[in-house]
Amino acid sequence: MAVLNQKSVLDMIKEFRRNWRTFCNSERTTVCGADSMLLALQLSMAENNKQYSGEFTVSLSDVLLTWKYLLHEKLNLPVENMKVIDHYENIRKIYDDFLKNSNMLDMIDVYKKCNVLTSNYENYANISPSQLRDFLSGRQYAVDNETDFSEPMSPISKHNRDNEKVQLLAKKIIYSYLNLLVNSKNDLALAHILNIPDRGLGREAFTDLKHAAREKQMSIFLVATSFIRTIELGGKGYAPSPSDPLRTHIKGLSNFINFIDKLDEILGEIPNPSIAGGQILSVIKMQLIKGQNSRDPFYKAIEEVAQDLDLRIKSIINSQQGDLALSTTDISPARPKSHAINHGTAYCGRDTVKTLLVLLDEEAASAPTKNKAELLYDDENTIHHNGTSILTLFRSPTQVNNSSMKPLRERIHMSVQEKTIKMKQTLIRSQFACTYKDDCMISKDKWNSVNSASKPLCVLHMENDLSGGVNSSVGRPTIGTSSGNVHLDRSKNEKVARKSISLTGNKGSKRKQAIK
Repeated sequence: MAVLNQKSVLDMIKEFRRNWRTFCNSERTTVCGADSMLLALQLSMAENNKQYSGEFTVSLSDVLLTWKYLLHEKLNLPVENMKVIDHYENIRKIYDDFLKNSNMLDMIDVYKKCNVLTSNYENYANISPSQLRDFLSGRQYAVDNETDFSEPMSPISKHNRDNEKVQLLAKKIIYSYLNLLVNSKNDLALAHILNIPDRGLGREAFTDLKHAAREKQMSIFLVATSFIRTIELGGKGYAPSPSDPLRTHIKGLSNFINFIDKLDEILGEIPNPSIAGGQILSVIKMQLIKGQNSRDPFYKAIEEVAQDLDLRIKSIINSQQGDLALSTTDISPARPKSHAINHGTAYCGRDTVKTLLVLLDEEAASAPTKNKAELLYDDENTIHHNGTSILTLFRSPTQVNNSSMKPLRERIHMSVQEKTIKMKQTLIRSQFACTYKDDCMISKDKWNSVNSASKPLCVLHMENDLSGGVNSSVGRPTIGTSSGNVHLDRSKNEKVARKSISLTGNKGSKRKQAIK
């Protein structure tokens, strides 16, 4: 059987692009290659295990076993003698829902949709289901893998392999930025680049975004965008609540959203796809190598990948223009683009998006990664560049299963109240502490005992005589927290007593004068 090459797969995807209105609802639907399909399947299996066992994890052997079964089942190949994992139907449903919510189609879906077109079937009739299965599973590279493992690893070969891994990492990051720029619903692409370069948006930030997206039934990128837009444009009336977990990630999310906005501005303002594509790659490159050492392998890999993709974009545009010239030789020329309706507004950037889609389709049609363990579980290759494996990112922190536990918002509110009380208790009082009515109150008995022990006997008698008059007219509780405050209140009462004596004396003198 002939080995399926990349050109045949690309021809199939081109046929899908020409008839995208028949197959999907969006022109920006992206195609999932073999590696992305395997990552989506891994996340679906981990989610299934969390539903049934409570742990968001899955072993490599189970992933590979289910991957093999999935390829046969979707391509309608025999599965009678194949082992199937438990709850496969639920895993398949989670997998399909993940791709649908991310506005993606895997390679098998594209193949099956293209088979529906009977008129142009001859263009891709040379692809059989078994050929596509071997291409996606990487079976045609099995011999190469065996020879690679049998050869001893010399220092030079190890260095070359490390450089190759860094090159693949740089390529994955730049392609993820382009993928998110074209398809903002692609959560898989966002997971690759959310914290690259370092924005302080690690696993905790991604978990908070994922929970908010699931609660609002939106994509992760749309949740982050709406959160930042509300803060920047909504004003104080639209400020997020203190219990919103995304408040702690405002700086990093704002950095990320503003950077994507910058790429969108280039996409919408520059009509020439060649210039726009070059500037987009340049901005991404400068963002990734900022603060990096020029001798760092990652620095060099980013520059090389950006340069190669820039040349590839120009090649795609030249090829499209050549195909357009050949297809319109016997047809009357079309109207100039300047007369098109809303060409400078609604359709600005559409040519660039089409070019980027061709670039992403070529990446989806590339050969799958040989080492599946590194693809699915390798954290060491990404830690140096502030990255984390996809499975680790999507895994939520461990939560305690306790039915009596109060809701998160209520717990956060109680914690804030406790901290406020502690801060009030440690405040240093000034000489005007007697004016802080609500901060510190003492009981009436304690206050009476303090006054009775510190005041002269004549003042106490005078207070008893005036208790129904002067003190009741004031209408304020007596406050005292220290000897200084007691001294102030004592002097105040003495003044009141003297004033009362003087008033009674004046009244007596007036009576004597009246009698005389």
